[in-house]
Amino acid sequence: MPRKKKRKTIVYEDLLQDDFAGTHIRQKKVDQNFPYVRTGWIWRVCSWLLYYFVAIPIVFVISKLYLGLTFENRKALRALSDSGYFLYCNHTHVLDVFVAPLLAFPKRVYTVAGADAVSIPGLQHLVLLLGGLPIPTERSGLLVYKEAVFRRARENSCIAIFPEAHIWPYYIQIRPFGTASFTYPAQFDAPVVAATVTYHRRRGLFRFCKRPGMRVYVSDPIYGEAGQPLGARKKFLRDQVYEHMCKTAAECENMEYIRYVPAEK
Repeated sequence: MPRKKKRKTIVYEDLLQDDFAGTHIRQKKVDQNFPYVRTGWIWRVCSWLLYYFVAIPIVFVISKLYLGLTFENRKALRALSDSGYFLYCNHTHVLDVFVAPLLAFPKRVYTVAGADAVSIPGLQHLVLLLGGLPIPTERSGLLVYKEAVFRRARENSCIAIFPEAHIWPYYIQIRPFGTASFTYPAQFDAPVVAATVTYHRRRGLFRFCKRPGMRVYVSDPIYGEAGQPLGARKKFLRDQVYEHMCKTAAECENMEYIRYVPAEK
């Protein structure tokens, strides 16, 4: 009888800071001079064409065939078709950046990312054309970054955020995260949506694929507590998103493909 293949195991030391993306990119400086928003018509036309006629079709094919991506409760976003909103997703795959563009389509998505995203030589312009919003590495860049986020929200776009920050491939639990990434929806008084990535055994034509398929559960829109102090509004939004993610990850089908164990101390 053939021996059953042992599940891959990853040993982690820090639940909040460890990253298993395997990229090791040297970050470039992102400060007040970073071109977050470009208003020239040539740039805007190229960005629109590249996003809708090149990126979205490619993302759709890869997501359906390779990731086996499906959505649950996507209809909840219909109520947000005429408003900007912030989408929060757990970070469990190097390609989970594909989730928001397909989920929010046809609404344009702008994705908050680390400076790594614009640090690969030759790819900065492509990332910006496709809607990347790198987090500043310098305090001087915080104001222009904030202005860019608010501008996109006012344009009724979707702002995608990964509050866990670091990638843990195929991790089936939700890692703790704070309130910092909820500052902008709290300040802008914008609705928030939780998108929880889970994994399931693939079926049909892909039933022999050992790598699990990706299923995303979408929450109903979450609105902040108007009239409350900023800190309270941030905490309320964070708690609602975190609780929805934890409940979804625990109660829905979630296949363990990679096992994560804490390091012995």
